[in-house]
Amino acid sequence: MKNIAVIGAGTMGNGIAHVFAQKGFSVHLIDISQTSLEKGLATIARNLDRMVEKEKISTSDKTNTLENIRTFTEIPEGVRDADLVVEAATENVGLKFDIFKQLDGICPKNCILATNTSSISITQIAAVTKRPDKVIGMHFMNPVPIMRLVEIIRGYSTSDATTETIVELAEVLEKTPTAVHDYPGFVANRILMPMINEAIETLYNGVGGVIEIDTVMKLGMAHPMGPLQLADFIGLDVCLSILNVLYDGFKNPKYAPCPLLVNMVGAGKLGVKSGEGFYDYAASRKAEKVAASFQ
Repeated sequence: MKNIAVIGAGTMGNGIAHVFAQKGFSVHLIDISQTSLEKGLATIARNLDRMVEKEKISTSDKTNTLENIRTFTEIPEGVRDADLVVEAATENVGLKFDIFKQLDGICPKNCILATNTSSISITQIAAVTKRPDKVIGMHFMNPVPIMRLVEIIRGYSTSDATTETIVELAEVLEKTPTAVHDYPGFVANRILMPMINEAIETLYNGVGGVIEIDTVMKLGMAHPMGPLQLADFIGLDVCLSILNVLYDGFKNPKYAPCPLLVNMVGAGKLGVKSGEGFYDYAASRKAEKVAASFQ
């Protein structure tokens, strides 16, 4: 397995492209937006620069990694020779179905089709293809170059051979693969999202403020990041989408998203990416710039 195609140049997609390219794979990074591709490559270059500064890699390693990545704005051109495609597009069921239908008709017969989805059913995605045995979930954690876990999700028809291949591939990337079965939220988000939702309910009910809730979880439970800060980091729209998948899948009211979360997403307060969520990131960035001007 040498040729890897990654669909989506956003946060997850460029991170996935980075780790494959750093290990010597030939990577095709695909996005319909040339601007997104340029931003993705710039992010990879910045992350590699940090690794050089910390002496984790050499400057030649950085150069080789970037040379291993080619960009494409058309899926057919980017995936024709792929041994593995990792889809990391927006967390939208219809979009993923369309992408996998297209991939199934273009990619080589032996190509494995993986999705980085954090909650959408692998079985349903696989069902729109004629190779359900070769469709699997490969859920990387953010930030991809740093986080060790890859949650490997087997769909109903995913073969043992496909699972073993992806587990071995994750180990080549120096990740820790953990194979789980295909149920709403898998393991990571089935446990994480109810905790985040409960933290939002706690704020909504006035039990504690944002700082107080996050401080209790960081200092009392040894979490490196409080649940409200983590929700901002993930994206409140993504959290809402995953909770809706859990609620629709289990029909259990414990997964129903908190009204505060629904309202914040409706108001465009999405967390870090919008500049404001439970914390005001735009204000903190402005303060950092002002402080830097006096240095």
